[in-house]
Amino acid sequence: MYGRDPWGGPLEINATDSATDDDRSRNLQDLDRAALSRPLDETQQSWLLGPGEQKKKKKYVDLGCIIVSRKIFVWTVGTLLVSALLAGLITLIVKTVPRHHHRHSPPDNYTLALHKALMFFNAQRSGKLPKHNNVSWRGNSGLQDGKSDPSVLMKDLVGGYYDAGDAIKFNFPASFSMTMLSWSVIEYSAKYEAAGELNHVKEIIKWGTDYLLKTFNNTADTIDRIAAQVGIGDTSGGSSAPNDHYCWMRPEDIDYPRPVYECHSCSDLAAEMAAALASASIVFKDNKAYSQKLVHGARTLFKFARDQRGRYSAGGSDPALFYNSSSYWDEFVWGGAWLYYATGNSSYLQLATHPKLAKHAGAFWGGPDYGVLSWDNKLAGAQVLLSRLRLFLSPGYPYEEILSTFHNQTSIIMCSFLPVFTSFNRTKGGLIQLNHGRPQPLQYVVNAAFLAALYSDYLDAADTPGWYCGPNFYSTDVLREFAKTQIDYILGKNPRKMSYVVGFGNHYPKHVHHRGASIPKNKIKYNCKGGWKWRDTSKPNPNTLVGAMVAGPDKHDGFRDVRTNYNYTEPTLAGNAGLVAALVALSGDKATGIDKNTIFSAVPPMFPTPPPPPAPWKP
Repeated sequence: MYGRDPWGGPLEINATDSATDDDRSRNLQDLDRAALSRPLDETQQSWLLGPGEQKKKKKYVDLGCIIVSRKIFVWTVGTLLVSALLAGLITLIVKTVPRHHHRHSPPDNYTLALHKALMFFNAQRSGKLPKHNNVSWRGNSGLQDGKSDPSVLMKDLVGGYYDAGDAIKFNFPASFSMTMLSWSVIEYSAKYEAAGELNHVKEIIKWGTDYLLKTFNNTADTIDRIAAQVGIGDTSGGSSAPNDHYCWMRPEDIDYPRPVYECHSCSDLAAEMAAALASASIVFKDNKAYSQKLVHGARTLFKFARDQRGRYSAGGSDPALFYNSSSYWDEFVWGGAWLYYATGNSSYLQLATHPKLAKHAGAFWGGPDYGVLSWDNKLAGAQVLLSRLRLFLSPGYPYEEILSTFHNQTSIIMCSFLPVFTSFNRTKGGLIQLNHGRPQPLQYVVNAAFLAALYSDYLDAADTPGWYCGPNFYSTDVLREFAKTQIDYILGKNPRKMSYVVGFGNHYPKHVHHRGASIPKNKIKYNCKGGWKWRDTSKPNPNTLVGAMVAGPDKHDGFRDVRTNYNYTEPTLAGNAGLVAALVALSGDKATGIDKNTIFSAVPPMFPTPPPPPAPWKP
């Protein structure tokens, strides 16, 4: 049966449903080809081709949970594929190309010098040395200190540090040295950590404070004496009795008596020792038992200093020949400030800021040595230390008046360090003459460099760009530059191209005035006079006293590398402590700055805690 296809072709219609699927398929293939060539409208196409065979592609892709544009879908998938290809390619390159290990930038000169300067303290240790002392030519020494003098109360005076090129243990400069080191750790612990020296410097401080605790009855609340010195050095009057200056022996070989000097009225020494223990208690605040022991000792010492007035070096005693104290008022301000920071007890702050105390300490009059921090006069350090309190806590009445005065005087001191002012002369090579051309200048220079760098960091931390010297404003960078130029001079940037820190650079003193460094460790024991040949020889020291800062050049930048002239070549604890403090302040990244808060750990809030806000209003 045939019918007419409305589209123009013949169409066979099977009358019965018995035709097989093959027959139907064969019939569809017999369609009129001419009919298919005619254009079909959209409806006809949908009838004939079905929805899956339309020519136009869909504009959207159904992802099941979301429908996205086909264009976006294609771009996204393509981007992911390209990214994966690139990542694989980069990984392949990284895996196959030889690696070049990029080192961190080398440490600066200040950090390099810091490592060495700290080693000097290892070389100065007395007593039974730790295994990791790392100074091969040193050994145990002074193991009978205290025991050999029947007249003293404190029998165990083993330990501590030898002061300089001899084997005398002076508590006065040693205490100042520990205070300076503790101050530098409190302010710059992050820089010590970055240099890998934090544990080392804390060991150095603890070695010193452990010994200081032995020199008085540290468990008592009230004391009547301090063992101020072990060993004597007086050779006046032509005496040939063996002592620490007449003899030239390795400390390990000393066999002569070492008398102990006790003081019963020594306000300056006791207050400085109190400052050392109080500042160290902040360094070791995480070791509560030891920190509290230090605080208790500091309180006891300061009470003794206030109750039994007098200078420890009065009356022509042996200390007066070497470390004569000019006054004890500056130690009262210094020690009081440190005890306030260590305890938070306002009575110490009231004392440290008392106008009469400041007046006696010389805060209101100038003088040629005004502003010079040293083992003898701590006023400049105390003024900077208390200016810190005003900058960051601003305690207000009743402290504001004297704190403001100290702050202004600190600004004046900083002005006096600048080359544009004539408070202090300079050598042609640029070294500031803080001791006015007298010998051994470097110990004063390093302290000034530390104060300048530290005060600069104080101002930066307080968001203060600088300070005024009269009508002129100076940036904090000027202070830091002063500190750098002075330390650079010491490290070799001077007319002689001489590094005054032993072991730093290629050109440094080889004839350091130091008994242990000048006598070889050759299993030969040289007696008191037997070592004189090593003192007088023109040969370089057989042992390198790494990190020792010698006394320094003269006012004409001249220097004689001669062992017998201690004014040029002898190092000291106090000098190296200032050097370490200045070096760590200048080392590393300037952005690291100071630790603003650790020093205030024990200080209570200055103002009452404000009341809590009212509860939110509810309708």
